Amino acid sequence: MNARQQDIETEAEYRRVEGELSQRWPESKIEPTRDRILALMDLLGSPQRSYPSIHITGTNGKTSTARMIDALLRALNLRTGRTTSPHLEETRERICLDGEPISRQRFVEVYRDVQPYAALVDESQPFPLSFFEMVTGMAYAAFADAPVDAAVVEVGIGGTWDSTNVIDGQVAVVTPISLDHTHLLGDTVEDIAWEKAGIFRSGALAVLAQQPLEAARVLLRAAAETGATVAREGIEFGVMDRQLAVGGQQVVVKGLSREYGGIHLPLYGAHQAHNAACAIAAVEAFLGAGQGGASLEPDLVREALAVVRSPGRLEVVRRSPTIILDAAHNPGGARASADAIAEEFAFDHLVGVIAPMRDKDVRGMLEALEPVLDEVVVSRNSTTRAMPVAELAAVAEEVFGPERVSVAERLDDAIERAVALAEAGVADASLGGTGVLITGSVVTAGEAGTLLRR
Repeated sequence: MNARQQDIETEAEYRRVEGELSQRWPESKIEPTRDRILALMDLLGSPQRSYPSIHITGTNGKTSTARMIDALLRALNLRTGRTTSPHLEETRERICLDGEPISRQRFVEVYRDVQPYAALVDESQPFPLSFFEMVTGMAYAAFADAPVDAAVVEVGIGGTWDSTNVIDGQVAVVTPISLDHTHLLGDTVEDIAWEKAGIFRSGALAVLAQQPLEAARVLLRAAAETGATVAREGIEFGVMDRQLAVGGQQVVVKGLSREYGGIHLPLYGAHQAHNAACAIAAVEAFLGAGQGGASLEPDLVREALAVVRSPGRLEVVRRSPTIILDAAHNPGGARASADAIAEEFAFDHLVGVIAPMRDKDVRGMLEALEPVLDEVVVSRNSTTRAMPVAELAAVAEEVFGPERVSVAERLDDAIERAVALAEAGVADASLGGTGVLITGSVVTAGEAGTLLRR
């Protein structure tokens, strides 16, 4: 078999594996138990115990923070494993080694290694392993097999009952908490904070981003009851200064043990500066900073963060007009994105393509985006969870007014329509004052990215 035939066969097998995974319970279907994932870990020999880990929960900013932590650890010459969710374009993005998704061939190999043990769990439990449980087990097995020096693990939903919560993270990071997944986690910020505090461990250090007061109270109480030490943004660490810069921002961060200046962060928005502060504090804590360990070298921090990327998070994928992909999928994320756009982009006419999931606070997202969008094109992504376009249009017309709302059933048509509206919105589109923001869901950002990059 020549190389071309091998690539075709690998691609076909990878697609078969993705198909088999898609037959399992989707991520949106949750049963609050860790019995299945614990059973799988036991059969696999507890691979998640073979490396130290940093565990990340919160409502917004988890993936970006995970990527920054990963970059800092790799700059220390540590081999890293990183698992985040959901993916943008390919399932294998969820399992990364040394900053890159594992290959399609390796993804298939890991799946086939884990599959016989998963079958035993499926037979012994009331319900079979879900898609997320299976991929989480694959990630932990792949990290042990590599082997990695450190794992960076993003919670799927919540914390206490999340499938990732079979590790004992030396560091637990909690990014900003707001209302999301209320049908699963509770309809108050306090309830959600309790769920997310379920990743705290005795003797670990909990790195807390700036939180609403009601969430902060819960997290501090949970840490005290668990026996975790707390580092709070704005007190033990934080952003000291932030200035806009070409292609991102210049940041000064106070870490747990020293100050780090001159950081060029090639990401947009004040929220990303705060994510960077949490990432730095998390890595310091991982190394024992403030508890007898050494702080990070400032040059290392600058070099690591200068090249960090977070696809689908205010990601500019085209110019003239500027097209931005953003995975905001709740009001908190939408507000952060709107603030960043207002601060860092000089648009004369910005058109939104919005395609959210039906189980989200869609009105809240639209209201957060309304001040920065001149027009919107409502559409849908390809999932069954997508909000029907007619329902979305009705809500959008209430928020924006009928004259600012267009409808396109297909996402590719919506993008084409938005580009045309953006170009028609100013006299000279070539001057760069026009833009298109594609948002509403991680799936939407991923599908749009696939369309635009191809």
